[in-house]
Amino acid sequence: MDPFLVGVIIVCIIFSALFSGLEIAFITTNKLHIELQGQQGTLSARVLSKFARKPSNFIATTLIGNNLTLVIYGIFMAMLLDPWLVRILPMQFSNDLIVLLLQTIISTIIVLFTAEYIPKSIFLVNPYRLLSFLAVPFLIIYYILSPAVFLIVFASKIFIVKLLRLNYSDEIPVFGLTDLNNYIKKIADDRIDQAEQDVDTKYFNNALDFKTVKVRECMIPRTEIIAIDVNASIDELNNQFIESGHSKIIIYNESIDDVIGYCHSLELFKKPVDIKSILTKIIIVPETMAANELLLQMITDHKTLALVVDEYGGTSGIVSIEDIIEEIFGEIHDEHDESDLLEEKLNDQEYILSARQEITYLNETYNWSLPKGDFDTIGGLILSVNENLPKKGQIIEIEGFSIEILLMDEARIEKVRLKINPPSITP
Repeated sequence: MDPFLVGVIIVCIIFSALFSGLEIAFITTNKLHIELQGQQGTLSARVLSKFARKPSNFIATTLIGNNLTLVIYGIFMAMLLDPWLVRILPMQFSNDLIVLLLQTIISTIIVLFTAEYIPKSIFLVNPYRLLSFLAVPFLIIYYILSPAVFLIVFASKIFIVKLLRLNYSDEIPVFGLTDLNNYIKKIADDRIDQAEQDVDTKYFNNALDFKTVKVRECMIPRTEIIAIDVNASIDELNNQFIESGHSKIIIYNESIDDVIGYCHSLELFKKPVDIKSILTKIIIVPETMAANELLLQMITDHKTLALVVDEYGGTSGIVSIEDIIEEIFGEIHDEHDESDLLEEKLNDQEYILSARQEITYLNETYNWSLPKGDFDTIGGLILSVNENLPKKGQIIEIEGFSIEILLMDEARIEKVRLKINPPSITP
């Protein structure tokens, strides 16, 4: 067995393994992580950041390099196997076709395991670290192969644009939402400070999910709207501002389903004669509108309040810029907010709660498992389960909880007693 042939074959397998591993590592590694590391100024990180902005150059280099090494590998493998196979095969099987077939099978099996499966599995374990370690040597190879890389990329561009009639761009965004989400998860796994981690990842995840949030998810529901008829007196409007503590009051014409605008408390300093003279028009949007689109519209139109209507045009709720921003940063308290909703612990199993307490808040605070659905509050949960307006004193059984209605305000549930039922023991 010729040592020179064996040496060349081993070198080819090593290079083929590196090109295969680098390709899969580059495809799977987090592009946001590459970009952030590139901003820190290390040479390898800057090299990877450059390739991340033009991935076609990286992929073309690995493909050209891998194909060159496999061609050389195939030639030298044939030179190594040919005399050996001729020697060991019986005379009746020792023809050129069978020898070529066996050479192909043996060479392919060796390449699949040593230059494809094994290196790709290794590079997938820690793709960025291996990419960073080999970045500078790969850059040198890229410069050596750059003429061939340019031709391959150019030919691919002509094929895609001219024949397939598709758009083509050498430069693509360095990272997308998936990269950002994966990067956040990685940071969360690496963090030691659980409290800091929870806050940071919550903000990031809220921002990522914001594009899927609908207006109905952040609006103030119809039953909680503070409103007054347009024909009411200025004194009545003034009293409404005082009682509610709000800076804006919704104005309707005869019915809450016919909202015509709102009034700001500062307008009262103009000593208006009637409500119509200080009325401000309100944006009207459907429940299904994306919250991020409404936020952009409100900023563009210099509005801070919008009316949300259902599919029939009836009033479903109202939403402010503050309500939308709270979807990312959580509750924002100002001087007009009701600072505390009723939340009184009687013992470990019983609580007195405002029906406006949010399900998510209670589950996170007390580690409960109240069911979620197309509602946000305890009151919404009760109406969803009961399907009819409950009466004072009525007890609603909900998956391990008993909820007693303590106070009603016409058609609105105000206060409830929540009792945690002991788990049932199955004999």
